[in-house]
Amino acid sequence: MTNLNFILPEIFISLSIMFLLLLGVFKKNSSDIVHNLSVVSLIITGVLIYNNSSNQNISLFNGGFVVDQLSSFMKILTILGGAFVLSISTKYLKIFKIFLIEYPVLILSSILGMMVMISSNDLMVFYIGLELQSLALYVLASFNRDQLKSSESGLKYFVLSALSSGLLLYGCSLIYGFSGSTNFDVIGDTMSASHYGLTFGIVFILVGLAFKISAVPFHMWAPDVYEGSPTVVTLFFAIVPKVAALTVFIRFLYIPFVNMIEQWQPILIFLSIASMIFGAIAAIGQNNLKRLIAYSSIGHMGYALAGLSTGSNEGIQGSIVYITIYLFMNLAFFCCLLMLKRNDEYFETVDDLSGLSKNHPILSLSLLVILFSLAGIPPLAGFFAKFYVFKAVIEQSMYFLAIVGLLSTVIAAFYYLKIIKVIYFDGEKESYDNDHNIWLKMSLTFSTLLILLYFIFPSQLVEIVSRINIL
Repeated sequence: MTNLNFILPEIFISLSIMFLLLLGVFKKNSSDIVHNLSVVSLIITGVLIYNNSSNQNISLFNGGFVVDQLSSFMKILTILGGAFVLSISTKYLKIFKIFLIEYPVLILSSILGMMVMISSNDLMVFYIGLELQSLALYVLASFNRDQLKSSESGLKYFVLSALSSGLLLYGCSLIYGFSGSTNFDVIGDTMSASHYGLTFGIVFILVGLAFKISAVPFHMWAPDVYEGSPTVVTLFFAIVPKVAALTVFIRFLYIPFVNMIEQWQPILIFLSIASMIFGAIAAIGQNNLKRLIAYSSIGHMGYALAGLSTGSNEGIQGSIVYITIYLFMNLAFFCCLLMLKRNDEYFETVDDLSGLSKNHPILSLSLLVILFSLAGIPPLAGFFAKFYVFKAVIEQSMYFLAIVGLLSTVIAAFYYLKIIKVIYFDGEKESYDNDHNIWLKMSLTFSTLLILLYFIFPSQLVEIVSRINIL
């Protein structure tokens, strides 16, 4: 075990969770300390991951756990998302009287599960990571237990997630039964495309993973859970688990089953097309902003899957760039949503944005940039995200997929423009409070500037991602 230093980030975050839990239990009124220390521990974990990143593939635990360029990048992305969520959620949690030590501990636990998922090169390791993530997310969804909607969303997520985990486990057992191993490399060496049992196993696992990223037709939990959960938890749901699930998609499909592309490519294309179209159309009639962003995220996952369905390195890299930009766009949107506060009451409908530009011109401008970026309007970051995906899709001559993607972008632009119309042209409402958390203001400023100025340095992100070569 000389290479144990390669799993230092996981060891450190595990020890941090145990320490913070003990601190919270034995020291009274320690919510602030635990909260701040959890952000610090995430930053230290990010530094450890960065120090461990190397150009070579390091295999640990008989090949079940890998450290490579893909895992390092996605882990840093996960850590960033978690740190941002923790830093901006303090005020919200205090207002709802749920500022408890359990919140940061649960966030860290789910991030640990995601880190294990991202590095997994074995079905069992992946499943352990998935369950560690899911158990924390069940509790987070119903964290505001005094609210009926929050309890309902937690229960709904638990029941449906347990069903998807069962299907996933069944798929794992099928693949193990037909290949004789759970290790991705061994499965890749031993299997052949003639095994129908393997195809069924792949289908079951893809169904389970599609549920985790809320791809159509396994999206049914997302709108209700997004709406019912506390807003800061919804932000976490919207960005961080998607990064881990997308990484598993890449590892699972492109390492053991890259030779079976004919079997799984049509499934990914179907999931992608269905998600893009449904996400764009279903969001049109929504008035609640959290439900709207739920349908929007379903559509966005469709674009990310479109890149993965190409079966090329460019497609994988396009999807990774997409999920990175998507993370910052969603972060910026939820920062705006957390600023819609008046007399310790939060507002989250489209009507609440009515005439926002009159009283809050800077916030309105930020929202304008974010919504245009989500719609994919050039020269904002969202345009480049879609451009890289479409470029990879067209290079593989998958023209139908590209056309559907472009059409759904046009449809989606409609409801984004509807919100902009409400902000700038409808009658103004009473102004919102300005006493926001400094971290909330900084997060919004940083993510908005990143979206706005991405076109100045688009090659920087592409250059980092281009080092990730799976095929």
